Amino acid sequence: MPAPLTEPPTPDLDAFAAHAADMLGLTLNSAWTAAVVANLRVLREAADLVGAFPLPDEAEAAPVFTA
Repeated sequence: MPAPLTEPPTPDLDAFAAHAADMLGLTLNSAWTAAVVANLRVLREAADLVGAFPLPDEAEAAPVFTA
């Protein structure tokens, strides 16, 4: 029997923003950090909604369209 799913830990979005900017070679002005983190929080909430949407097993993840 599979183990029950648990909630993933809440990410440290401040640290993520700083590390992502560093990896991309960007300078993140401290005046913008709060706005960047707020946007990351909104994106995470949207991703959680999409990820929580139930799909049947026979649903195709990426249908192929041909002409």
